[in-house]
Amino acid sequence: MKIAFDHQIFTYQSYGGISRYYKVLIENLLRLNQDVRVFAGLHQNNYISNLPSNCIKGIKLNKYPNKTIRAFQLINHIASQAQIKSWKPDLVHETYYSERLDLRTNSAKITTVHDMIHELYSSNFPSKDKTTYLKKKTFKRVDHIISVSSNTKKDLVKLFNIDEFKISVVHLGVDLKFFEQYTSSKLKSVTPYILFVGARGEYKNFSGFLKACSSSAIIKNKINILAFGGGDFSKEELLMIEKLGFNDGVIQHVTGDDGALAGLYANALCFVYPSIYEGFGLPPLEAMASGCPVVSSNSSSMPEVINNAGEYFDPKIKEEMIYAIEKVITSESRQKELIELGKKNAKLFSWKKCSDETLKIYKKFTGNI
Repeated sequence: MKIAFDHQIFTYQSYGGISRYYKVLIENLLRLNQDVRVFAGLHQNNYISNLPSNCIKGIKLNKYPNKTIRAFQLINHIASQAQIKSWKPDLVHETYYSERLDLRTNSAKITTVHDMIHELYSSNFPSKDKTTYLKKKTFKRVDHIISVSSNTKKDLVKLFNIDEFKISVVHLGVDLKFFEQYTSSKLKSVTPYILFVGARGEYKNFSGFLKACSSSAIIKNKINILAFGGGDFSKEELLMIEKLGFNDGVIQHVTGDDGALAGLYANALCFVYPSIYEGFGLPPLEAMASGCPVVSSNSSSMPEVINNAGEYFDPKIKEEMIYAIEKVITSESRQKELIELGKKNAKLFSWKKCSDETLKIYKKFTGNI
């Protein structure tokens, strides 16, 4: 089967979860002997640069000049649509949302939806943001939509009034072999710490997490808190940390590559996921694959992904959050139990399974069953 991926997300992202998803999906489709092309144009994405050169139609630039991304989107749209039409794929997977109609082809059209953040947390985005409008245009145009969770599918039906039969759920995967190799890298000399991973915006509930931890004598006196990624602490965050009474060095921002993150998972007392909303949520699975106990919010897609392998709390109730965290960090038996449950649960979410299920959908809408 001839499968085309368009330029969109590879123009927008140098790095990022969505473009990484497509890169891994493409790798697995190639292993399944599918004829895959990425019509990336003049892109800036670092992930697809590692794909076989014969499946990439485009040139990588180190970085676009300031304020030129719209121009490059238009250039890439025109170039990629002409190339796609010439190649005549059986299916086009649109990698993000656009109002521009593609050139007329008989190709089936698919897109993947990762979350409803723009709709549920619109205050986090500029008033001129057009993502919701572009989603509507895309959803109307494509033949089928892949949702990364049942919770996101439910939101799609509710917020966009889409027929549920137009949506299939395909869970994301975790690179089990990569993270599992760090499970034996336990360090005895490290000060005990709790790990938080990723962005720290409003719905990520980082402030609620710190407020809960500040009420715990156990944490404030004996345990560090490490926040991985998400950029340096802002002035507002530093002021909040000071007002909450944490001693210097207790709360640390750290960064690094995937190997550094895996090592942090493997050595943490627990990984805490206080987010109020996630379309899917990969960090809990990464923690589980690394042998780290997971303590998580019970909202949105989290129970769907974590299943019985986490200690849950209501993210809006501080007392519930700190009770769940303390229950895990003060009990070696509970930590061991969650580690074993986590290893079993993570195995349910492989990239191979994700790719196999995606290919079945492709075949259904191209008549190649």
